[in-house]
Amino acid sequence: MPLTISISDKAAKKAKEFAAKDNLQNFGLRVGVKGGGCSGLTYTLSIDQEAQPTDKVIEDNGIKLFIDKKSYVFLAGTVLEYGDDLNGRGFAFNNPNAKTTCGCGTSFSV
Repeated sequence: MPLTISISDKAAKKAKEFAAKDNLQNFGLRVGVKGGGCSGLTYTLSIDQEAQPTDKVIEDNGIKLFIDKKSYVFLAGTVLEYGDDLNGRGFAFNNPNAKTTCGCGTSFSV
C-alpha cells in the first residue's frame, strides 16, 4: 500500500473549479478524518488557503493536499475521487484502510 494520498484528475479539476468560484488563486484541500458517523470515523474535506505547521503536505495533479498527522494514519493510500453518476455527485474517498463503510460513503472503520 502506498504511503501517500493522491487525487484523481477529475477530482483535481473539480477542486480547481470550486476554488475559482471563490476567487482563490492559492489554495489546497484539507483532507482529514474525525470521530463520528455510523461506522466510527467520518471523512472531512474543505478548501484551505494554507497548511498548518504540523500538516503533511502532498501535491498531486496540481493540487496541494493538507493532512493533519492523526488523519494521515487512517488515510495513507487513499485516492480522492470525484463522481457525478447515478450513484451521486461529489468527492469520494477510495480508502484501502477502511474495513467497513456506511451506505452513504462518508464514514468508515478500520
